[in-house]
Amino acid sequence: MYEKKPWLKFYNNIPETIDYPRVTMYEALMRSVEGSPEKIAYDYLNYTSTYRKFGSEIDLCANALAGIGMKKGDTVTIAMPTCPQGIICFYAANKLGVIASMIHPLSTVKEITYYLNVANSRHVLVMEEHYGKLKEVGDAVPLEALILARASDFPPDVQKKESTNRHPDPRVHFWTDIMAASYPEAPRARMDTDEMAVILYSGGTTGFPKGIMLSNYNFISEGMMAGAWGMKAIQDLSVLVILPIFHGFGLGIACNATFMCGGKAILVPHFTPETFAQLIKSKRPSYITGVPTLYDALSRNPVFQTADLSCLKTARCGADTLPRTVKERFEEIVRRQGGDVRLLEGYGLTEAVTGIMSTPFDGYREGSVGIPYPDMLAKVVKIGTTEEAAVGEEGELCVSGPAVMLGYLGQPEETAEALRKHEDGRIWLHTGDIFTMDEDGYFYFKLRLKRMIKSSGMNVYPAQVEDIMRKHPDVLDACVIGVPDQAQVERVKAFVILKNRSKESPEMAQSLIAHCREHLIKWSCPRDVEFRERFPLTRVGKTAYTVLEQEEVAKLKAEGKYTGGK
Repeated sequence: MYEKKPWLKFYNNIPETIDYPRVTMYEALMRSVEGSPEKIAYDYLNYTSTYRKFGSEIDLCANALAGIGMKKGDTVTIAMPTCPQGIICFYAANKLGVIASMIHPLSTVKEITYYLNVANSRHVLVMEEHYGKLKEVGDAVPLEALILARASDFPPDVQKKESTNRHPDPRVHFWTDIMAASYPEAPRARMDTDEMAVILYSGGTTGFPKGIMLSNYNFISEGMMAGAWGMKAIQDLSVLVILPIFHGFGLGIACNATFMCGGKAILVPHFTPETFAQLIKSKRPSYITGVPTLYDALSRNPVFQTADLSCLKTARCGADTLPRTVKERFEEIVRRQGGDVRLLEGYGLTEAVTGIMSTPFDGYREGSVGIPYPDMLAKVVKIGTTEEAAVGEEGELCVSGPAVMLGYLGQPEETAEALRKHEDGRIWLHTGDIFTMDEDGYFYFKLRLKRMIKSSGMNVYPAQVEDIMRKHPDVLDACVIGVPDQAQVERVKAFVILKNRSKESPEMAQSLIAHCREHLIKWSCPRDVEFRERFPLTRVGKTAYTVLEQEEVAKLKAEGKYTGGK
């Protein structure tokens, strides 16, 4: 069925296939610099940089990175919010053939140590206030260079004054210093399009974070597919970048695809739903994206309800099922306020950079995440096989095409499980997600075959949280689930069996949450802890976490608080 590509009849002006240039991300960006030198590349807290200036900033940074010892084949860890330093360094590293490992700036010491080791990274770009965590890493990783950035770095001081920065750590370089210093011009590295250029992190098939190896080609094809799907057709494209740059969508589409299309990226370092409406009103983006609960909150916001929304041309939604009521309420408000935009649902995963299918502009179908992008093939196979399922039959979604990852870093068995050659000779990515496909080639997400919680748009891996909780001296066993939540999509809840039941108390629950916060990033930490004498079990003796999920949904329904998340 997939070979017939039944979805093509809905493409309209979208090309079936695209000719992707065999270049690096740096080279692709420089094409935009040459083609639109005076257009605004990014807007950061009212500081703007043209493409000409952006290209110069990247080249200066590349000179500096080479000057402090980075070379082709090295890895630089970028632990930054969505800000110019992180994006400039990302493309500067690519010019040198240095791999960019993108991690959350609020990662814990243990997480940072893990990421540095798995990526074999000896260079880090981080905000100055997080230097202490790098210091705590100590001898666990032999770091060679730490670049410290500050919020005050932008707008940059046009007068290059003598630096007064002093730091007792000889590995430390300050962003303002390296960008003002005179380094020899760094030559462009010979880097193949298919070489690994970026490492992003996800859960793999075991539930623990895995390094996802992505090439220049992956990012360039993703950018051009997104461009063909409508970004490039938007006159004066401006994208509100609310998703972080360690996130596939934030980096791959909101930034890289925008730059490849010659558009403007409006960088938002710290985002809350309350600021979303204000940013739309003040920055007037043409392209926005978010999760269903965000659009629901936006539609209820008085600033958004009264703003001039004629700027909006495209609104994308992902990470969870979009209720029809949320979609229609949002679109009605936009129309009333002078805009004409459809809220389009899509689907993607980090193992393919990010979005790989989306709803056509005039082809909404309730419950569907749409149809595949150009050059991306998709099919539903019977679980545990490579045999294509019948139309309408549930099975595992598999995808094939230019955005599919190279594999999991240092995990050949995981890679072999996820990337499999099928009878047609193609390599297919087994997503671990259960889907159906209708006869027109529309795909419908059902549930996750692999356990993963989506909390505030971020991935939480229950196995990782459970492992941390079991290390608490009072814990015998733990099970972590996602509970439907209007604000967060899913709220992390832990069920715990203590070694001594007499210790069950609200104080013990808070102690366990605090224990998690010492080892995990905040959104992975449970918001609630419930003590149990025993867990429900499957027929083979495993913890039946789905039973716990069903119990929580039943409680919410009884209380009239069910949001429909599970």
